[in-house]
Amino acid sequence: MAIAYLCLGSNIGDKIGYVQQAVKLLTSTGLVTVVRTSALYETEPWGNKDLDWFVNGVIEVKTKLTPRELLEHCKNTERKMGRTSGNSDKYEARIIDIDILFYGDLIVDEPDLKIPHEHLHERAFAIVPLLELIPDYEHPKFNKSLLDLHEELETLDDVFLYGTRVDIS
Repeated sequence: MAIAYLCLGSNIGDKIGYVQQAVKLLTSTGLVTVVRTSALYETEPWGNKDLDWFVNGVIEVKTKLTPRELLEHCKNTERKMGRTSGNSDKYEARIIDIDILFYGDLIVDEPDLKIPHEHLHERAFAIVPLLELIPDYEHPKFNKSLLDLHEELETLDDVFLYGTRVDIS
């Protein structure tokens, strides 16, 4: 069994409900078992500030799936929930987004599968929930702890524990 970390996010409709539904769908087949979960966070959209804010969280899972099979399982879950890939903008509103952040200490560099996630070190919305679960974990590609990566973030996107953000606009 491998341990993997998945980041789930939604910025349409019942955001919390969609994240919860995705976790249920991921685990319903028995191919993935949730070990631990982070809290949920309200996060500023990354790559397109005009979008609605996301609800994001990270789950630690056990699986017998290979990284490729886990990717397919995540994409199938997104499709079951009605996610479609738009053609106009890579950073668009989405009912659910599921990314593989880590799969053990494995490094995978394929055109459509990058593990660790290729932008993880740039994204506070993924690092902050990971800090709850594995703060001392060393990124296998950069050989730095998640705490160190958090300190080195160039842009600190807004990441609020769910329910604590105050909209002042």
